[in-house]
Amino acid sequence: MRIEGGLTHQPPTAPPPASLGDQPPTGWRLWLAAIRPRTLTIAIAPVLAGTALAWSGFGRLSPSVLAATLAGAVAIQAGTNLWNDLGDALRGGDQPLRQGPPRVTALGWAAPDRVRRAAMACFALAGLIGLYLAHVGGWPILALGVASLAAGWAYSGGPRPIAYTALGEVFVVAFFGLGAVAGTHWLQAGTLTPEVLVVGLALGLPAAAVLMANNYRDLEADRLVGRRTLAIRLGIDGSRLAYALMMLTPFPLMMAPTAPDGGWVCLAAAPLAIRLIIDFATRPRGPAFNAILAATARFQVMLAVLAALGALL
Repeated sequence: MRIEGGLTHQPPTAPPPASLGDQPPTGWRLWLAAIRPRTLTIAIAPVLAGTALAWSGFGRLSPSVLAATLAGAVAIQAGTNLWNDLGDALRGGDQPLRQGPPRVTALGWAAPDRVRRAAMACFALAGLIGLYLAHVGGWPILALGVASLAAGWAYSGGPRPIAYTALGEVFVVAFFGLGAVAGTHWLQAGTLTPEVLVVGLALGLPAAAVLMANNYRDLEADRLVGRRTLAIRLGIDGSRLAYALMMLTPFPLMMAPTAPDGGWVCLAAAPLAIRLIIDFATRPRGPAFNAILAATARFQVMLAVLAALGALL
C-alpha cells in the first residue's frame, strides 16, 4: 500500500462477478461509462430552473451564458465522477460486493494515471469556463466556482473524503441545488430572490436522494471499507425515512409563500415520488436497485422542468 496524490493506493480487487467475461469498452465508450452520464442530469436540471426563474422574473436570458453554465456544470460533475472512480479504486472502496455500475479504474479498463488525467482535464475545462462566467457575474461567481472545484476534488480526495462521511448529501444539496440554481440566476439576472433559494433547496433534495439510493444499495460494501455514509449511520429504516423526506419535502417548499408563482405545477411529479418511495422501501437491495437510482435522477429533472414551467405561466 502507498499514498499517491493524496489517495491510499491498494492492490486492485477482483471485478464483480457480473463483469467477468464482459468485453471492456474502448475509446469514447470507455470514457462515457467513466463519467456516468446518467448522473449528469443532476448538474443540468438546476441550471435550467435558475435560467427559467431569471427569464420569468426579470425578462433576462443570455444564450451564451446559459451554454457556458451548462458546459461548466457538466464538466465539474464529470470530473467529480472520474475522481470518485479513481479515488475509490485506489482506496479499495470498489470491492466485489459493490452493486453499482462498472468503475473503469477498479475493473482495470483504464489505468489510474489515465483516469487522473481525464479528471484533471474536466476540472481544467470547468476552470476555463468559470473564468468567463466570473467575468460575467463577478466575484460571487468566482467564489462559487472555486468552491465547486474544491468540493469536486474533496468529494473523493484528501485525507477525509466527503464521500466517506455522512456529509455527502449536504454537499449535494449545497452545490447541485442551492449553489447551482442561485449561481445560474445571478449570472442571468444579476440578483437573488427568496424564490431562487426555495427552488434551489427543492431541487437539491432529490439530487441528494440519488446519493442516498446509491449508498443505501451499497451499505454492506461501504461498511467493509470504512465508509460512514449517512445511509450507514441511519441504518435501513432511517435511510428509507430520509429518502422519503428528500423526495416529498420539495412539494411543500414549492407551494410555500416564498416559492415562485406556479409552484403548484410541481405536484404533477408527486405520483412518481410516491412510487419511488414505495420501491425504495420494498425492493431488495442489489443491482436491480440501480433502476431506482436512475429514476430518482429523472424525478429531479421532471421537478426542475415543472418548476420552470410554473414560473413561466
